[in-house]
Amino acid sequence: MTLDPIHVENIARLAYGIASDVDTTDHDDLAGRVWRDWLPELRRDGRVVIEPVGDHERRLAPIDDAALAERPFETVHGLDSGTINPTTFKNGLVVDVAHAAMASEPTDMDIHRDRTIVATVHAGDSTADFDDDWRKRDDGHTRQRVLHAPRVNRYAEGVVHALALYLAEGTHALDHADAVDDLLVLDGPIYPKELFTWDDRNPELGALAREAKPRAVVEKYVRLVERFVERDVPLAGFVKNPSSGTIVRALARKGVEPPWPDDTALFTRLLERREEGGRPGGAGPDGAGGDEPAGRARGDRLDDALTFTTWFRSRGGADATMAADGDALGIDRELDPELYEPTFMIVYDPRTDVTYKLEAPYAFTRDAETRDRLTRQVLAEVATTRGPPEAVAKADELARIAATEKAALRRKFEERFDSDQQATYDDLRWGKADF
Repeated sequence: MTLDPIHVENIARLAYGIASDVDTTDHDDLAGRVWRDWLPELRRDGRVVIEPVGDHERRLAPIDDAALAERPFETVHGLDSGTINPTTFKNGLVVDVAHAAMASEPTDMDIHRDRTIVATVHAGDSTADFDDDWRKRDDGHTRQRVLHAPRVNRYAEGVVHALALYLAEGTHALDHADAVDDLLVLDGPIYPKELFTWDDRNPELGALAREAKPRAVVEKYVRLVERFVERDVPLAGFVKNPSSGTIVRALARKGVEPPWPDDTALFTRLLERREEGGRPGGAGPDGAGGDEPAGRARGDRLDDALTFTTWFRSRGGADATMAADGDALGIDRELDPELYEPTFMIVYDPRTDVTYKLEAPYAFTRDAETRDRLTRQVLAEVATTRGPPEAVAKADELARIAATEKAALRRKFEERFDSDQQATYDDLRWGKADF
């Protein structure tokens, strides 16, 4: 049954009441103040959590010019890991399977063929042991293993998902690091930040993150940074759906009431350009409009240029773990600890109204030339693809496990376990399982 037209109209009228209480131009003014007064050195509890690397500016690049610009990196490799999603079975097992792949632009078919596969298992039976050694398949092109997840009372699905995803990705990246000559871009953050957020969810999960197996997963990313620093090859991460809340939470603790649900919404406000004087945050990108007060009207969005920020160091939220004064979950860092700190820049594409985040360790972005090359590369890629860099899109396609394949794999597990999946009403309602 669908809504009648009168119901649609009545629901739509709710927007009028909501809109009358929200003056979005006030948000522009506040965003501008945050940029000018807070972001040059944002502190939380006396500790600097966000600060610029080099210049503190908002800039723009005409889309056609960016798309046609020469790429600073001759070859780019991308890496991604896909999963079947956590699946609970009636025998008490919770399983997820991750499948990592690397792609390159221009294409390298040998690299594309190699895969790393990890199945992570959580069992309620404390006597069970599913750990397995790495095994090779497909004439050595595939490495795979089973990892027995540490036992938890809650969040078993989240644990098996994170451990499978990041162990496959980190292992594949390390195994193929020497194949990268110019630039490696991970599909997502440069560190397994989901593991870093376990402390915030539950004390049990926080303790789990420091156990041997999760620490071994994180250690792969620490060694990955060290390997790429040693080889003098930049490592980055392209975050398609950034969701950090470090800035807005720090503002809230300072008594500033941020109207944005997360940092991405704030940066979108800062970088969006509008006609009729509706400059983002009360200012055009630096060098293209200054900090004049914006007009009260917000006109049509201007979509002729990508807008972007310069780089920031991040030491708050999930990034605190890898900050110079963080403990990296107790993992030894062979380099100066500050070189592992995450840094980022933000890119806004007005054609799709989507905001992206490019991350890289400070080991690379401390160098102004490398920052410039990474910036120009991501601008050229986004301008051309209207989305992620081509190598990242290829890796995503290689690593993705299609819905039909996920269903087939789950049925294989049912046969091997001699146990059905634990179905829910949503499975029945939305057709997620066969009945």
